[in-house]
Amino acid sequence: MTVRIVPSVNVLGGSLQPCSRDPMTGFFRNGACDTCAEDHGSHTVCAEMTAEFLAHSKYLGNDLSTPRPQYAFPGLKPGDRWCLCASRFLQAHAEDVAPRVRLRSTHQRALDIVPLEVLRLYALDLD
Repeated sequence: MTVRIVPSVNVLGGSLQPCSRDPMTGFFRNGACDTCAEDHGSHTVCAEMTAEFLAHSKYLGNDLSTPRPQYAFPGLKPGDRWCLCASRFLQAHAEDVAPRVRLRSTHQRALDIVPLEVLRLYALDLD
């Protein structure tokens, strides 16, 4: 099976910037929120974790803070950046627990799910 990566453009129309290499994030575990047709979760929003968001995510059944060595997943802590599923980010926004985001590191495909106006509310990197 051949995987085709969608062009790496961020939500501001520029070149997609890295999100995190420590911990290594992204659908492809390449440090960027790159995506493709096989990325059904749309792991496209580069978010900076908070204790509140991590606790809420765990409560919803998506434990991002516990290490899972069998999947080479170190577990996340507040301050870590991670490529979140766009729908999870939108849900967190609706429930007032959304983390801050790096727009330059958020893939344009996130806009299929999350309006730019919502992403801008949480932006860490607006000039």
